[in-house]
Amino acid sequence: MRHRKHNHLLGVKTAHRTSLVANLSCSLIENGRIKTTLAKARALRPAIEKAITLAKKAHASEDAAKKVHYRRQAIARLRNKDAVKKLFDELVEQFVGRNGGYTRIYKLAIPRLGDAADMAIIEFVEAIQKKKAKKKRSSKKQNPKEAVDSKKESNETTKKTDAKDAEKKTDAKDAEKKTDAKDAEKKTDAKDAEKKTDAKDAEKKTDAKDAEKKTDAKDAEKKTDAKDAD
Repeated sequence: MRHRKHNHLLGVKTAHRTSLVANLSCSLIENGRIKTTLAKARALRPAIEKAITLAKKAHASEDAAKKVHYRRQAIARLRNKDAVKKLFDELVEQFVGRNGGYTRIYKLAIPRLGDAADMAIIEFVEAIQKKKAKKKRSSKKQNPKEAVDSKKESNETTKKTDAKDAEKKTDAKDAEKKTDAKDAEKKTDAKDAEKKTDAKDAEKKTDAKDAEKKTDAKDAEKKTDAKDAD
């Protein structure tokens, strides 16, 4: 029987269990919140709290040798230097004024599909308190005067933007009309030039025909003069 035995075996061997808890601890340190089975969350809580205690001891100590010793102990537990560095350098300041109870477990209502295992969420308590403080600050109601002023300002800004957009549209239409008028003028000028060139060509042709007729008449006169001489 397992009376008064509070360790969590998880149905696996010792090496498997220590590696599993170390990996879960690293995931919790990196993300601040993880979802796992209820049994694994309960097995994870004492391990991660012992690591946080080592980080607090290192933070409170002024001896460099002790700080290195505590850090090495945490590396032996977690087996990840990056996670230990984040815990000792960044997250430890959240737990300095707290004596235990660094994590919180929420049991989920919907079990896991397949084996119907109870699921849970484990996360750091300090992160939850910060999120709640941010929500409270953002959820403060505005005074009615401030709300009316903000509405008026928003309406004025929208009116100004609409007027600017209308001016831009009218300017664009005027520019289009001017360009269309210029194009029409260019087309009429081109047509007039074509007509003038056609008239000049016709005049040249008529002049050439007249010259040919004159030369033909002169040749005929010469021929008649030659016949009369004979």
